[in-house]
Amino acid sequence: MSKKHRNRKRTLHMIPRTVKPGAPPGTLAPRADADTPEVSVLGFGPDGLAEEAGVADAEIGDWLARWPTTWVNVDGLGDPAVMRALAERFGVHPLALEDVVNLGQRPKVETYGDQLFVVVRMARAGRPRTEQLSLILGPGFLLTFQEELGDCLDPVRERLRTGRGRIRTAGADYLAYALLDAVVDQYFPILEDYGERLESLQDRVFRNPERALIEEIQQVKQEFMALRRAIWPMRELFTALVRDDTDLIDDDTRLYLRDCYDHVIQLMDVVESYRELASSLVDAYLSAVSFRSNEVMKVLTIVGAIFIPLTFIAGIYGMNFDPEASPWNMPELGWAYGYPAALGAMLAVAGGLVAFFLSKGWIGGGARRAGGGAES
Repeated sequence: MSKKHRNRKRTLHMIPRTVKPGAPPGTLAPRADADTPEVSVLGFGPDGLAEEAGVADAEIGDWLARWPTTWVNVDGLGDPAVMRALAERFGVHPLALEDVVNLGQRPKVETYGDQLFVVVRMARAGRPRTEQLSLILGPGFLLTFQEELGDCLDPVRERLRTGRGRIRTAGADYLAYALLDAVVDQYFPILEDYGERLESLQDRVFRNPERALIEEIQQVKQEFMALRRAIWPMRELFTALVRDDTDLIDDDTRLYLRDCYDHVIQLMDVVESYRELASSLVDAYLSAVSFRSNEVMKVLTIVGAIFIPLTFIAGIYGMNFDPEASPWNMPELGWAYGYPAALGAMLAVAGGLVAFFLSKGWIGGGARRAGGGAES
């Protein structure tokens, strides 16, 4: 299978599970190509902020004791020992940790004691595949896990560093909202790019419906299926965060989560509209190809219709009957004007057929419309 087809399959089916069937609950089976975990910590409060990358597990306790809110971010899920150490440090449930490591989870929210476990699909510009982002919200801390280094959360980090808004004075629940809001907002520019791409495909369908175009349309449809799987479950996720009775989320934060819910609904509407447009492009492509084929067949039919009577005339005068053997054997062959008369007859027949086709609108842009064929 080619690399292109492998990427297409991965886009369509997301990421396969690595846990073997029948494995006990809580089994950690990271992908073979998973990155080594890199732990970064950001602690903040109303009076300030501190951040550090490459923090060891033994140092995290000091951060938790020093700052009102601590954000621990893990990039890479390739070392089960590091993951278990962090889970033990924060009291993460084994089932939640299993879902963190075993990628391809559906966006969801679950409650484990005094912690909330949230999974969302994080998109990146220029990449059709989404990435799993797992959040574990607890009293005074937020633990996040990403598949690899790099994300769309830098605007939230910048707000923390500059102290803009209420993010430093609010708790870990507001930080979780800010991260989820950044993930949701990242889909809007991506969908805008898809909108421009669909417009370009639509123009190409009607201008030059080449064979490679249908493959591009099918690829876009598959990417929309992946986006739909990432976006649609988030509606239930935010509904649960807004309505569930938990002390981990303040009432003020629920108002902001409600705004995220509205954004998800907007994304769902856009995705559905684009999916319908992509499906209609397939029909438009087939119609354009059929129209071009019909045009070619019409031209060939008209050419054939013109040359059939000409071939008939030429065939008659090419039978080589001897006029001297009988007065009935093609007396025109002995006529001084026989050849010009034959050519004139051919031209008259061809000109008459062309005039007839023009009057019917079959060639030359169609002087008559379909409904105007009958004489008034």
